[in-house]
Amino acid sequence: MDVSTLSLLALFVIAAVPLAPTEVTLIGMGVVAAAKDGPIAPTILVASAGCLLCDYLLYVTGRRGGSRALARVRRRRSADTTIRWLTARLERRPVAVLVIARWLPAGGTAGSLLAGSLRWPRAAFLTASVIGVILWSTYAVLLGYLGGSMVDESLMSLLLSLAVAAVLTALVAAVWRRRTGHHLDYARGTSGGTAVHPAEQA
Repeated sequence: MDVSTLSLLALFVIAAVPLAPTEVTLIGMGVVAAAKDGPIAPTILVASAGCLLCDYLLYVTGRRGGSRALARVRRRRSADTTIRWLTARLERRPVAVLVIARWLPAGGTAGSLLAGSLRWPRAAFLTASVIGVILWSTYAVLLGYLGGSMVDESLMSLLLSLAVAAVLTALVAAVWRRRTGHHLDYARGTSGGTAVHPAEQA
């Protein structure tokens, strides 16, 4: 088994673990691909598959014990805020909201657990997850690849890519806070207990 195969296997494992540093790993592999003039499609596909598996397992966990699983994740302040934002919007534009959540703190984990606890239809959830993981994985790998193409030194290109990722994340977070400030009270009132789909409340 060669080094590239081992790297892809390691990437799959990292992507399949909730809250693991998948973004940093993807950016780093994008930098390596640029340095070696190698393909990036396998990295994107493997990362997407690992993230999709992670999402589905979290979705199933949410369906079986959503309130307990969400309570553990919400111990992190950033994740708690993300869950509040998702709760206030998930019923209106579910697919778009889950895709956007990929760029929010703990968004993939929180969104999958919440969708499961809300008893989302499996097909609808998987559609949103597939779109989200492919777009997000492509973004992270391309960010590293572009950094590696611009700077010859691997460490410097990695640091450049990570810096750009941090800036983009900060911009998303700033827009997110600005647009969600008026909705936190509503979210706080709806996400404190067990999440239940409206159709199941009757």
